[in-house]
Amino acid sequence: MSESTSEVLLRATAVDAGYHGQPIVHGLDVELRAGEMVGLFGSNGAGKTTVLMTLAGSQRPIAGTLELNGAPHPGSLYKAARAGLALLTDDRGIFGPLSVRDNLRLGRGRVDDALDHFPELRDHLDRRAGLLSGGQQQMLSVARILASRPRVVLADELSLGLAPLVVKRLLAALRAAADAGSAVLLVEQHVPIALTVVDRAIVLAHGRIALDQEAQALRGRPEVISDLYLAAG
Repeated sequence: MSESTSEVLLRATAVDAGYHGQPIVHGLDVELRAGEMVGLFGSNGAGKTTVLMTLAGSQRPIAGTLELNGAPHPGSLYKAARAGLALLTDDRGIFGPLSVRDNLRLGRGRVDDALDHFPELRDHLDRRAGLLSGGQQQMLSVARILASRPRVVLADELSLGLAPLVVKRLLAALRAAADAGSAVLLVEQHVPIALTVVDRAIVLAHGRIALDQEAQALRGRPEVISDLYLAAG
């Protein structure tokens, strides 16, 4: 990914974000470019999910500006989704009583396109989604989103409670989406695994960016990030 030529799809400038007018994230400056996958790391309570919810439009920034696709952010998750932004949360967002096929049909993409990302779901198309394993449910959630070919993907803690092999499978699918031109922002606690797929790493500490660095320089050195966690404790 060439930073000089890739289009900025999502930009936050001097953003303060929080709840009830009280910021817990301060002075956020972030650019997400087409074809780029960025890891957002930090200890519990650092403000990672607040950043994602604000960038998605689920909550308004207290200060600063947001841009999506080079225009002012539309200001709501629903409108941002229509502009090509997809939000993946740790609750998976599936409809348990419905079949896998019907869950995929509820997305903005084609069922066959979803199955291209996770062919292992094909044998479960007529099974109730609530009967799938946790890993299969997360694959279903990611497949439904990626089938719509989003311009921007914001993913929050997809790995919670899942086996490392499943986590690698999910992250590989997000990496493929970035390689196809999406901008991906990933919140992830499995730092060593995440560093193998992201292009850039951002670390939040006390609600501020403490590090923004190319991931290649950090691979094999996850302690650089963990040291920032400890310093923020």
